[in-house]
Amino acid sequence: MELHRDALGILHYVVGDANALERTMGEIPEVVGYDIERIDEQSFYVYVRDATTDSLQEMFRPISSGGLIVVPPIEYEPDGTVVFSMFGPDDELQDAIDEVSIPVDVAIETVGGLADTTATTEALLTDRQREVVEAAVELGYYDVPRTASQNDVASELDCAPSTIAEHLRKAESRILRTQFGR
Repeated sequence: MELHRDALGILHYVVGDANALERTMGEIPEVVGYDIERIDEQSFYVYVRDATTDSLQEMFRPISSGGLIVVPPIEYEPDGTVVFSMFGPDDELQDAIDEVSIPVDVAIETVGGLADTTATTEALLTDRQREVVEAAVELGYYDVPRTASQNDVASELDCAPSTIAEHLRKAESRILRTQFGR
């Protein structure tokens, strides 16, 4: 995220229809520019620069100044909630939270170091491990109670269940070892 006097720039990772977003961007008067980088059929990065207003600057100034860094991804939930990770000195983080103005409510979900951010966790996995874990999550392999099996994930990805088992075990091991420092 970068905030200048005249524009706010945010890099987004999007799962969805890039063409639909591109058609819509031209209709939003606050958008002064954007750049889309397609990853595959279903996902892409988009860097959006919005014209800033006084209220927008007031809202984003606390989290875009000083030594704070917003760590992608920025997630937009259906209920309007925006979830993201910030990294920086404890006192600056606390000041930023205290300075956020109405109508924004701030809720801290977790506190941790840079290694706890989603971007860092995703970087631990190979592309194939990430693909297998994402399919497992989407199908319900990690639901409680479990609603999908390794065979279901294997069928979805057209590979052997033993291959799925190995990818899941290695991905889980990397994430857990990083989380617990071993």
